[in-house]
Amino acid sequence: MITDPLFYAAAIPAVTLLGLAKGGFSGLGMLSLPLMALVVSPVQAAAIMLPTLIVQDVVSVWAYRYTWDKRNVVILVVGATSGILTGYLLAAQVSDAAIKLAVGLISIAFAARRLVLERGGREPKATPADLPRGIFWGWVTGFTSMIAHAGGPPFQIYVMPQRLSRDVFVGTGAVVFALINWIKVPPYLALGQMTAENMATAGALFPVAIASTWAGVILVRRVSGQLFYTAVYVLLVFVGAKLVYDGASALL
Repeated sequence: MITDPLFYAAAIPAVTLLGLAKGGFSGLGMLSLPLMALVVSPVQAAAIMLPTLIVQDVVSVWAYRYTWDKRNVVILVVGATSGILTGYLLAAQVSDAAIKLAVGLISIAFAARRLVLERGGREPKATPADLPRGIFWGWVTGFTSMIAHAGGPPFQIYVMPQRLSRDVFVGTGAVVFALINWIKVPPYLALGQMTAENMATAGALFPVAIASTWAGVILVRRVSGQLFYTAVYVLLVFVGAKLVYDGASALL
């Protein structure tokens, strides 16, 4: 188990942000991996985060067990499974920097457009879940989650135009990413990242993971549905900007 206090100085805030994101404040979790990567390698940070995410998934899925959309979950997970497999097979050939840059630019454009429409009172009609778009964005979600740990923005781009209620939107994301995280376990095992040290370190972070996820669930339910969506759009702009910065910096 990692015992360096400097690691926990970065890991505890990172896991707290992950918990708040799992509780419903989508986007905050994107800051976690960069924080942990300040003190350990990005690959090791991702390996430590995976068991932590799975524990947080238990809390978030339990909290939203009655409010999730089955059709969306089935469509997205089918697409995500193929995306994760593609990411695993192409991990050595695909640049995560290029993926981050592309996802970041798409996220900013999508969120900015929605914010402009809402402020102008021109919010388009809700877009229902559909198979072609869902499989595509599910694939992108799985692929980017495997390659660049950036599965949240593609999920939001597909689901948010449906204008689901706040709790159904959060619950659907909780179930989708809980399944995605379990599907990612075999590839991580194959890559040799699920070591005893990493698993023990993740275990030490479980209390923080559980407490912060419950905090996210409690806090998000105090926010109105309309304000929640606006906040998620704004967070998506910032997350997109972070992805663009990370991707461009690595490429340049």
